[in-house]
Amino acid sequence: MKQAQFGFWLQQSLLFIGLRPWVWIGYSLFIAVILLLGRISPLMGIFSAVVCLFVGVGIAKYIDVNYSSETPIGFFWAVRQSLPLAIIAGTAVIVFWFVFMAIANIISGDYYKIGLFFFNWQFTAENLSHQSIHDIASWLYTYADVALIFSLLMLTTFGSWFSYPLMLFKNYSWSEAKAQGDWITAKNQKPMYRMLGFIFIHAVLCASIIPLFTPFLYMLVSTLMYLSYKDRTAEIKR
Repeated sequence: MKQAQFGFWLQQSLLFIGLRPWVWIGYSLFIAVILLLGRISPLMGIFSAVVCLFVGVGIAKYIDVNYSSETPIGFFWAVRQSLPLAIIAGTAVIVFWFVFMAIANIISGDYYKIGLFFFNWQFTAENLSHQSIHDIASWLYTYADVALIFSLLMLTTFGSWFSYPLMLFKNYSWSEAKAQGDWITAKNQKPMYRMLGFIFIHAVLCASIIPLFTPFLYMLVSTLMYLSYKDRTAEIKR
């Protein structure tokens, strides 16, 4: 089996957009709207961001199958297949995020901020007026960029990069997916570190320099997760 290369995964992910551009770009624009929830309710914003990230893996599968297979699958079927696991992942991230946030606010004495995690309407004239489009976009997507980094740290700490696709496409249990994913990651450490470094750097860039790219980064990460899993499928052993 050929050696894994991050450059190859990234190249394939960019070429992948051209297979079904209206689906890839359309879902990215859908994410762009959903991510705005973070400025109404941090809880809903973070939860929706994580769900969109992992449902995107199913969307990538839909694009791939409908381009390369004679037996295509339906778009909404792909979403329904991905949604249950994505909701579980979103719930897990929310629980950990809330615990960390609550402990930090209790220690600092800012108890009122705990309630703001559930509802905090920020679409006010004060926040939106007299600012450039870049500043508003950066403000809108800050939660999403942080949520992406936090989600991937959680995934690689308590599972592996390959855990979600293994559970989604191979019906592995969490423990099986973690063990198998850790094994594959160990065999491909160099490209994996490069890929995660690429994602983290671009998440930081999105938070400060190119905020409007944030929704597309989410879909790019989903695509990378699917294509890197597909590329390493031959290494997967039951």
